[in-house]
Amino acid sequence: MSTNIRKVKTSDLELKDKLVSIQRVTKVTKGGRNFGFTAIVVVGNEDGIVGYGLGKAKEVTTAIAKGIEAAKKNLVKVPIYKGTIPHEQVSRFGGAHVFLKPASHGTGVKAGGAMRAVLESVGVTDVLAKSKGSSNPHNLVKATINALLELRDARAVAEQRGVTLDKVFNG
Repeated sequence: MSTNIRKVKTSDLELKDKLVSIQRVTKVTKGGRNFGFTAIVVVGNEDGIVGYGLGKAKEVTTAIAKGIEAAKKNLVKVPIYKGTIPHEQVSRFGGAHVFLKPASHGTGVKAGGAMRAVLESVGVTDVLAKSKGSSNPHNLVKATINALLELRDARAVAEQRGVTLDKVFNG
């Protein structure tokens, strides 16, 4: 898990939301069954900023709206290099395991369901992704965002090693 979490404020960002999944939940009481809905939503500006949220309500539209509001409170910055990710990354959350691999220009987003929504929202255009283990959308979204948070660009690695990029590339 990354210790350098890059939180972002929502001010003056144009965020696009994607609905990952809606589930109907039931609570059985003495008086009968009470139905409700949960919605997992991913928001992002398609330029390195992404967040996810869970909304619960008695109606679908209200659950989605609550999910969007929750997602806007959890925005993080992710390094993107030429439309792909800087390096391979493996991550897990619960039973969901994800594997992300950079791809050359023109490959597209080769990912399924919940992972695709996160990667497209963050602005990745070329990536190879595989989900192993659980296909639970809650855990897949969280595992994918954890993997993206663990990514480091060249500047961050150089800074951690105590050198500048000029020194690395120019000798």
